[in-house]
Amino acid sequence: MKSLLLGAAIGAMLLPSAVLAQDHDHACLDEACTVWSIFQDVPAVEGASGWQGVDAPRYGTWGFDPAGMDTSVAPGDDFMRYANGAALDRLVIPADRTSYGSFALLGELSENRIKAMIDGLAARSDLVAGSDELKIADAYRSYMDVARIEALDAQPLQPYLAAIRAADSHDAMAAYMGRTVGGLGGSFFATGIGTDQKQPDRYVTSAGQSGLGLPNRDYYLSPLYADKKTQYQAYVARMLEMIGWEDPTGNAERIVALETAIAEAHWTPIENRNRDRTYNEYTIQQLAADAPGFDWNGYFGAARLGDVPRLIVRQNTAMPKLAAIYAETPMATLQAWQAFHTTDQAAPRLSARFSDAQWEFRSRDLQGQPEQRPRDRRAIAFAQGALGEAIGRQYVADWFPAESKAQMEELVANLRRALALRIETYDWMSAETKAAAQDKLAKFTVKIGYPDRWRDYSDLEIRGDDLFGNAERAGLFRWEYQLNRLNDPVDKTEWGMTPQTVNAYYNSTNNEIVFPAAILQPPFFDPQADPAVNYGAIGGVIGHEIGHGFDDQGSKSDGDGVLRSWWTAEDRANFEALTRRLGAQYDTYEVLPGYFVQGALSMGENIGDAAGVAVGLEAYHLSLNGAPAPVIDGFTANQRLFLGWAQVWQSNSRDDALKNQVVTGPHSPAMFRVIGPVRNVDAWYEAFDVQPGQRYYLAPDERVRIW
Repeated sequence: MKSLLLGAAIGAMLLPSAVLAQDHDHACLDEACTVWSIFQDVPAVEGASGWQGVDAPRYGTWGFDPAGMDTSVAPGDDFMRYANGAALDRLVIPADRTSYGSFALLGELSENRIKAMIDGLAARSDLVAGSDELKIADAYRSYMDVARIEALDAQPLQPYLAAIRAADSHDAMAAYMGRTVGGLGGSFFATGIGTDQKQPDRYVTSAGQSGLGLPNRDYYLSPLYADKKTQYQAYVARMLEMIGWEDPTGNAERIVALETAIAEAHWTPIENRNRDRTYNEYTIQQLAADAPGFDWNGYFGAARLGDVPRLIVRQNTAMPKLAAIYAETPMATLQAWQAFHTTDQAAPRLSARFSDAQWEFRSRDLQGQPEQRPRDRRAIAFAQGALGEAIGRQYVADWFPAESKAQMEELVANLRRALALRIETYDWMSAETKAAAQDKLAKFTVKIGYPDRWRDYSDLEIRGDDLFGNAERAGLFRWEYQLNRLNDPVDKTEWGMTPQTVNAYYNSTNNEIVFPAAILQPPFFDPQADPAVNYGAIGGVIGHEIGHGFDDQGSKSDGDGVLRSWWTAEDRANFEALTRRLGAQYDTYEVLPGYFVQGALSMGENIGDAAGVAVGLEAYHLSLNGAPAPVIDGFTANQRLFLGWAQVWQSNSRDDALKNQVVTGPHSPAMFRVIGPVRNVDAWYEAFDVQPGQRYYLAPDERVRIW
């Protein structure tokens, strides 16, 4: 899944690292996803200091705030600064955040509304036992019951630690790892259930690489992250010491050495993007023969997947290496590794000494976040992770007007029409491929606001005095949901995000674009704003998601969502030549000294951004139906459209968060999501008189025009 990401932190609190979820962005592993989105990989809801109200923000009088500009900077030298410089100078990152900007502001707005809803529920005495309303209130209460959480301290972990000690053989530990699928604990392998990319009307079980405690292999192998690796080893030792595990310092050293070997076996993030390479059919028996040294039958049996007829193995050449590493690792090290990962995952719902230690490493040391989020905000995130759609149903009833959905449908229709016209103009595509592209575009499904059918939480037990148990039951509930539908047809009505998520996404196997209610607010969408601004902002988002259907990976699925080649060989070669040129541009963008955007890693999102701006521009002019575009406050329509796109990306990030993003996330940092697309659009040069010699000027023959 590619997405805007409200739920990353939420999912991390509920789901074990072994679960590989293909079709839900908030639990998505980047190498597993078939869904692409618009936003960078940082949580949108992180703290209490920022937007305090429950009413949507406003930007100027026509949807853009000129007071946020820095007109001392030439647009061609830095369009991000030109459009947003004054606003960015005023934008202070709250101490409990790693970044702050337009997405975070709306995420906080969504959170404030949910907090008001939960406060209202908590004040009621008439909530019915077993109702979603009572479960929401109790999930929040359980997180806020600090006295009980502190009194329990590490007690909830003890059954897990005892079971880890009892798993005293390699086969026993393999079965234990299988039980962590849907439960608490770690595994060398990620496993999950998702839509089959070559048979998108059915579900399939997937397996892939896992086993790391740092964000990805680069943190173990690149000297740029050597300090983070050292901090990680100290954190491992600290956690082991807190649970009374023997030789915490020595075991921490052995655990980090083990994970370094695992990292060396892992595919790179760029390799993980290739959907052709990551679709490999196996049976469990074939995997066991190909990757000996790990008890695959015991593992899948414990995960309740022992009878599945086929698997999709993602990093197939890594699996034998990981199985061999597993077989060669002494049991004492495997047990210490499992004890650490279990404690690390459980920490947010344990006493303060555990939750604080985890925050200090994972947020402060890795991301540069000076302060922890207030507890009530973490409680809201926990409730959303457990009961997201139940909260979303009330959110929609209170905050999503029907007219917003109607206007969005019109915008989407115009964006689709614009791309259909553009496809016919491309001289690098044959008539045969154009026809297939038009068929795919015509078959897009559009979901706006909220699902037609809501998730049923009647089987999920939530108690107001049992945070740890609530998290266990929520994880099991989710896994049971996946298991129960394994043999059913794919539910095409299902959403991968909640309505209160500030995000949008494209799902390749459903060939659908999805826009949750919470993103349909300023600065993305304002029914009262100048249409040019809306076409630059939410129009750019719509175009971005449509563009994912035609990016370097999304374009590998046809209009029915089937992973297959629908291109002629010559057209595909022409397309790949264009993408290489675009990637080369992004490779030159230096985020911090020595840290560059990886054009190949961020390729899909960069193509989406380029499509969003170009198609949004054309759709706006189509919407005029031949009428002249007005000038507002001295700004032409094209200027307002490009400024609308730039305003969406107002954001400041901490250095450590940026360092993390360029090696782990598929999205370019905000500055280059503004600059990268516009410098390839001829109309931008005309709108702002961008001339040779300015920093981001490209000669006409150097501009990359894909979609």
